Amino acid sequence: MALPDNSSGISEELAFPEIIELNVGGQVYITRYSTLTSVPDSLLWEMFSQKTAKSLARDTKGRFFVDRDGFLFRYILDYMRDQQLVLPDHFPERGRLQREAEYFNLPELVKLLAPKITKQNSLGDDGCQSDPEESSPSADASRNLASLGTATCSSLAASDGKRTGFITIGYRGSYTLGRDSQTDAKFRRVARIMVCGKTSLAKEVFGETLNESRDPDRPPERYTCRYYLKFTFLEQAFDKLADAGFHMVACNSTGTCAFTHDQTDDKIWTSYTEYVFYRE
Repeated sequence: MALPDNSSGISEELAFPEIIELNVGGQVYITRYSTLTSVPDSLLWEMFSQKTAKSLARDTKGRFFVDRDGFLFRYILDYMRDQQLVLPDHFPERGRLQREAEYFNLPELVKLLAPKITKQNSLGDDGCQSDPEESSPSADASRNLASLGTATCSSLAASDGKRTGFITIGYRGSYTLGRDSQTDAKFRRVARIMVCGKTSLAKEVFGETLNESRDPDRPPERYTCRYYLKFTFLEQAFDKLADAGFHMVACNSTGTCAFTHDQTDDKIWTSYTEYVFYRE
């Protein structure tokens, strides 16, 4: 009776499937075995080509577990698919991603991430690049260039701190209009103050009181209409805008009758109001 061929030395239960599920820091990823072993000598290559499936850590659902940053692993996996680095604009986690690339032993990815960090670190304390002519033999010329560079950086910093632009704040409210034409004193009850405008201006004016949860990771130079404030006092919003140098240039309001109270015949109105502020 012929015995089954087991020349490979590894039983089927220890071999890796073609499609592999990973749990990286709580984030689940599904990819091909060939992707995980596409970069020789990397940590993932070593895990899935030099070890057996039985020897690797797994979570409670049988997925292979890697105790690293689950959010940043998406970029590690993207790189392993085609050895190219593509990051979103204004990516804030570049330094941490470089650390992840070092952990997964991806030296080429580390090189791709390193130049921008080096360039940022080469800037001066005031954020302005050092003068390339600093080694000029003329000391006077060097001092003049340095002074010019400092003045340019200062003017840029000032302009960034006080950039022109519009900010619109709006709110929805309701009020009651009775049969004797008396309006309820609580007509301007504000549930939420919305903020529209350039992200950088909104963050400058409202700082930590700005709730960005409805539009996260919005780049500074992009516009949004989904931010809202963590407080509900219009006067507080007006004070913050005035302190930042804004003044009101327009406002508008609309109202519609939502329904009439059955017992009192009072009409319940809903309204939407916007205030437009501008800084020169």
